[in-house]
Amino acid sequence: MVSNQSLKGKPRCASTIRSYDSALKYLYSQTDYEQMLRVRYNRDTFSLDRMRSLLKAMGNPHNSLKAIHIAGTKGKGSTAMMLSSMLRGNGYRIGLYTSPHINDIRERISINGEMIPRKELMRRIAGLAPIIEKMSPNKPTFFEIFTAISFAYFAENDIDIAIIETGLGGRLDSTNVIKPILCGLTSISMDHMHQLGTTLEEITAEKAGIIKPGIPAISVEQLPEADAVLRAAAKKAKAPLSVTGVDIPFSFRIESQRGRRGCLTRLCFNTERSRFEHLIVPHLGEHQAINCGLALAMMDHLKTTGMEIDDAKALEGLFRLKMPGRMEFVSEAPRILLDGAHNGASLSSLHRSIGQQVPYDSLILVFGCNTDKDIQGMMKQIATGADKVIFTRASTSKRACDPKELAELYTELSDGRIAQVADTLAEAVDIAKGAAHGEDLIVVTGSFYLVGEAKALVTGKRAPAMAW
Repeated sequence: MVSNQSLKGKPRCASTIRSYDSALKYLYSQTDYEQMLRVRYNRDTFSLDRMRSLLKAMGNPHNSLKAIHIAGTKGKGSTAMMLSSMLRGNGYRIGLYTSPHINDIRERISINGEMIPRKELMRRIAGLAPIIEKMSPNKPTFFEIFTAISFAYFAENDIDIAIIETGLGGRLDSTNVIKPILCGLTSISMDHMHQLGTTLEEITAEKAGIIKPGIPAISVEQLPEADAVLRAAAKKAKAPLSVTGVDIPFSFRIESQRGRRGCLTRLCFNTERSRFEHLIVPHLGEHQAINCGLALAMMDHLKTTGMEIDDAKALEGLFRLKMPGRMEFVSEAPRILLDGAHNGASLSSLHRSIGQQVPYDSLILVFGCNTDKDIQGMMKQIATGADKVIFTRASTSKRACDPKELAELYTELSDGRIAQVADTLAEAVDIAKGAAHGEDLIVVTGSFYLVGEAKALVTGKRAPAMAW
């Protein structure tokens, strides 16, 4: 596995990029807001003008893309992967851009489930390096460079649709230079407060920045404060906004499985063009039913644009999809489940989903998160959902919280409950394994950085980008 942590040393200059590792070393030497503890969120640090300048020097590849843009706090990647798989099931060639990755940076850029090849990524970084250097001192960031590479890769490889997930926010996100044919908005909650705002309204306004004049947008049901902001943004942009479960007939339910422990989730989605009755959601968690409903709604809209889509083929694609790091079991003895829940709302969904669909005796939680998260909200959820807690940190994130500070806050917010602390994830997993017996369940969560490291640690191999 190649990561920014394994590429330490003096960054290579553009002229010395002759291998995949040297290309990544050059890429990681650029400004990387994903790894910074504090970042000012404004038009200087997150500059669409800088992104446009980079793309102009590349021939504006994004302008040729037929793209779908997805923003939100949780469920963006899952929704994007579900929609991609259903369209691929109908024979369409789909480019998918997501972040962050689990184990391999190439996971972020894929066409029909195949990650961008190493040689191809190396060639593109080397080709961009002279352009990047000429833009000094206002050089593009790590994420801007990678986003630009994805646009060019998709544009040059004859895709039918590019599905683009935002990175941070939406309004100033480097992906927001595209003019999509459709926008999707997943569940919005408190996250990245240092950058996006301290209220749900402020955060939603940033996410709503992807809404474009006249471009249809589809959202899941939101909290009232978020819903009001989205509707105001859509009205200002004169963009049609539809909401699953409100404007679009959609519902789901949890039901027990006859003869088996645990439950499954079924959904119903019915429009003039699509009819899905009591569909079993193939991915664990009620939140995935909500994400699936949004993906179905977006696919349903694409039918109005002239795309030929067969529902049965779409479902075949959906049922073949596996999503790493999203309620994913990586070990059976002991049972270890990984999930990238990274704020209070997603942890709440995770706990409900485990309670409904994963039988266990005791739950042992291994947790680590980054400093820009809703830490208090997550601590409150942990206090109500775990029998034993071990705080640790991901070695691959410079923004990782000190596990001792997390444990102190947890004790304070949980009326004196004590948690264990491990300096490394390996130590935390060893403690969890020692405490697990029989039907106990170990859950590793808090960030995709921690989940990626845990998957490599437990399985001894890096995760696939996605399957199929």
